[in-house]
Amino acid sequence: MYWERSKRRYRERALKLNIKNPSKWKYRQDKKPHGLTPPRPEEPKEIDAYKQDLLIPPQRPTVRFSLQAKFRKSSQWSSVSPSASVINELAKMGDPDVLEMVHQDRQFSREDRYSKANEDLRSSESSFLICQEPRSAKRYNLFLRRRLLFKKDEQSKDSIFFRDGIRKIDFVLSYVDDIKKEAELKAERRRQFEQNLRKTGLELEIEDKMNSEDGRTYFVKIHAPWEVLVTYAEVLGIKMPVKESDIPSADRTPFSCMLEPLKLPRGVKHPTPDYFTVQFSRHRQELFLIKDESSFFPSSSRNRIVYYILSRCPFGMEDGKKRFGIERLLNSNTYSSAFPLHDGQYWKASEPPNPVNQRNILYQNWARFSYFYKEQPFNLIRDYYGEKIGIYFVFLGFYTEMLFFAAVVGLACFIYGLLTIPKTSSSSIQICDPEIGGQIIMCPLCDELCDYWRLNSTCLASKISHLFDNESTVFFAIFMGIWVTLFLEFWKRRQARLEYEWDLVDFEEEQQQLQLRPEFEAMCTKRKLNAVTQEMEPYLPLYSRLPWYILSGVTVTLWMALVVACMVAVIVYRLSVFATFASFMESEASLKHVKSFLTPQITTSLSGSCLNFIVILILNFFYEKISAWITKMEIPRTHQEYESSLTLKMFLFQFVNYYSSCFYVAFFKGKFVGYPGKYTYLFGVWRSEECDPAGCLVELTTQLTIIMTGKQIFGNIKEAIYPLVLNWWRRRKARTNSEKLYSRWEQDHDLETFGSLELFYEYLETVIQFGFVTLFVASFPLAPLLALLNNIIEIRVDAWKLTTQYRRPVAAKAHSIGVWQDILYGMAVLSVATNAVIVAFTSDMVPRLVYYYAYSVNETWPMKGYINNSLSVFLIADFPNHTVPSEKRDYNTCRYRDYRNPPDSEDKYAHNIQYWHVLAAKMTFIIIMEHVVFLIKFFLAWMIPDVPKDVLERVKREKLMTIKILHDFELNKLKENLKLNSASSADFTKHLAIQENKANLAESTT
Repeated sequence: MYWERSKRRYRERALKLNIKNPSKWKYRQDKKPHGLTPPRPEEPKEIDAYKQDLLIPPQRPTVRFSLQAKFRKSSQWSSVSPSASVINELAKMGDPDVLEMVHQDRQFSREDRYSKANEDLRSSESSFLICQEPRSAKRYNLFLRRRLLFKKDEQSKDSIFFRDGIRKIDFVLSYVDDIKKEAELKAERRRQFEQNLRKTGLELEIEDKMNSEDGRTYFVKIHAPWEVLVTYAEVLGIKMPVKESDIPSADRTPFSCMLEPLKLPRGVKHPTPDYFTVQFSRHRQELFLIKDESSFFPSSSRNRIVYYILSRCPFGMEDGKKRFGIERLLNSNTYSSAFPLHDGQYWKASEPPNPVNQRNILYQNWARFSYFYKEQPFNLIRDYYGEKIGIYFVFLGFYTEMLFFAAVVGLACFIYGLLTIPKTSSSSIQICDPEIGGQIIMCPLCDELCDYWRLNSTCLASKISHLFDNESTVFFAIFMGIWVTLFLEFWKRRQARLEYEWDLVDFEEEQQQLQLRPEFEAMCTKRKLNAVTQEMEPYLPLYSRLPWYILSGVTVTLWMALVVACMVAVIVYRLSVFATFASFMESEASLKHVKSFLTPQITTSLSGSCLNFIVILILNFFYEKISAWITKMEIPRTHQEYESSLTLKMFLFQFVNYYSSCFYVAFFKGKFVGYPGKYTYLFGVWRSEECDPAGCLVELTTQLTIIMTGKQIFGNIKEAIYPLVLNWWRRRKARTNSEKLYSRWEQDHDLETFGSLELFYEYLETVIQFGFVTLFVASFPLAPLLALLNNIIEIRVDAWKLTTQYRRPVAAKAHSIGVWQDILYGMAVLSVATNAVIVAFTSDMVPRLVYYYAYSVNETWPMKGYINNSLSVFLIADFPNHTVPSEKRDYNTCRYRDYRNPPDSEDKYAHNIQYWHVLAAKMTFIIIMEHVVFLIKFFLAWMIPDVPKDVLERVKREKLMTIKILHDFELNKLKENLKLNSASSADFTKHLAIQENKANLAESTT
């Protein structure tokens, strides 16, 4: 089989590499005679049983090496074994015997060093007594002494250690006895899986179900010893500190004093000093700043290493295929959960001997709502949750900061519109005037059931329209086009600084090849040479995945078509109920007082928007499940490819789902209505909707407000209330035996799971909000303000739920927001076009300007007569029989919104010359606005560098220093080897001289 063949090839390669080195196979090994070993006292059975519990390896006999030194030429520059890459490859493949090979590799390296120290000696024989692992033995002896003094039942419920109180718990697995027919199969899977985990070097401790709170859950506690951590830290390319940085901090700014109330304490903002770092190597441990092995690797790195092993550890052969990975075991309910532990309770600090409770620090300084105005402790978030979650909160915080400027300008534009309603709103003044709007009779809005109506009945709607459709609308649309460019360019700079501060500068080169998904490796039957690494790696031909790609594309297309169909259904609803609302409100006497502000148009718009929002939520719920399943079936190669594929599917659907109704109101409603007597009909049944005489901008604002606000409120309630209620109910069911110890792992077990897609949905929510803020902001200048208020709450809600309501997620690395950045760029470009079209076609700005400069005849009040000019005349006698109102009126003509010839014209009801003037002005405005904004965008993007100058200098400085540190380290090692060689040569010369003197003396005596 492929998996076995691959590992066999790597093992043969390791054997060949070891044989090729003559110094590793030229020694004769003999066991030391038993008579030379002093008898050991017999150990108590309790200690012997505990050894098995601790998985202490049995004592190996001391080995005597007979060194027959031979002269050889070899480089003494590096002591790294030539089989290191082989060991790393086997570790990536989940070989459970990696740790044993590491020990052998160490032994060979040690022998190689001994041979180097004596390579100039002639044939001689020396004996070296080599202890296997004196440091490990000392630690195990310490475990035994502590174990004898420790009582299991007296451990603290917040303890994050094994029963010995020393070994820290890095990961926890849980399972429940299954009485079904698959119970034996699951038990065998667990047995093999745990056995292979022990082979990799992980240490396990099992808590019996009788000790659990519910009396039926087993817990498997996992600890990664030092040998495992250093092996897999090298495999994963984890960077660790080698020297404290001498680059001064750049925290102080000219406005630091003013921003002091917003800042956190320095110990929280920067929990650790800044260091120069290099990729960890187990062969260069002396190079790194290892003060304490137990705390050298942060908890996020420890649980990341353990999860890497869990995701690749095999658990047997099934159906002729090798099965591996904790995810498969979780999906088959062999284990019920797998999670790293929190540091302790979030509401109190830790007590000795537990380490510092970073969870409590995060809660006190980040997750409380009273700290909504404070900055976020990004470094602490990264240390506790990993870079992937940390960069999300950095992005959300930066986006919120930039929204502040857009919100201030948008609020200023809204206030300007509010203040200018009674003064400069010529349209609303004329509509509300009884002598103008009160005398204009409008044509019916629907066939037969609707009656004629007076223009001043829409007085309130025209005033509301002026709030968002005024002179500042154009300015705000151009401003937002510039703002979105500045936001994206400054984010690139912030991201570059973050990559330097979090040691992610070379992340792509380090990690890209290490992120193969276990599911992809399991499905591969072929291997292919990687052009970059020149190593063989799993390969899946395109024809194997092509059917799933086709199915994926068809499914996404069908669902987007379903969204459009639902939008059409909502439009049909609006068309069908409008006549009902109109006739009901006209006939109902009790509604006379609300008719002034609750018109049939507004009522239909509100109810249609609410219905559309409910449909959006329902479609989202089902599509999320289907898209995740289809993406898995595509078998993406890496985790990044998986997320990119899922992101594309989800975003395309959400884009159509959330924005389709807004696009309809902004660009289609009222544009293809026709005119009285010759209206256009949807499916030949329902008459097309018309815009309000003041324009469709009010309805677009209503639609946007309901969907955007409803989504944010629903999202926050779901994120805060849902996990809180679930956790309360789970704890209520679990706590049946209050006299038992409610341990740390049980407390975390009862929390909600932070799934692999939770962060994906957080990004998706933010990007959809970004679309509302940018794509349609010309119609609703308060959108940035609503987004700002929501994000201030969102940051604290996300922090609170992550710190208090969710299990600790497995740490993961990321150097950017990934494909979301490309989506943001695409939306930024699209927003320029949408806002230009909204201002030109949806608002009344361009028709007013055309009238002002080309058709106005009143010099003292240029806009006087605009409303009358924008309404065309229709002869009621020209109504077809099936559209004329059922009630007869004494009107000869009615008015409708369009630029058409009057009924007494030769070409009656055809578009007049003013219609073409207005259309030309709209197209000209779109072209000019787009070119101006794009020119400014490209100029700003060119002028602002992607990476700050000081960051470039810091990166160069750190690279220079790390190269110097590595050079000095290797140089010192070379000097030590040379000194050892010279000392050995001097001792040999002295010994040879003594032997010659003795021989001469013996000859002289004879």
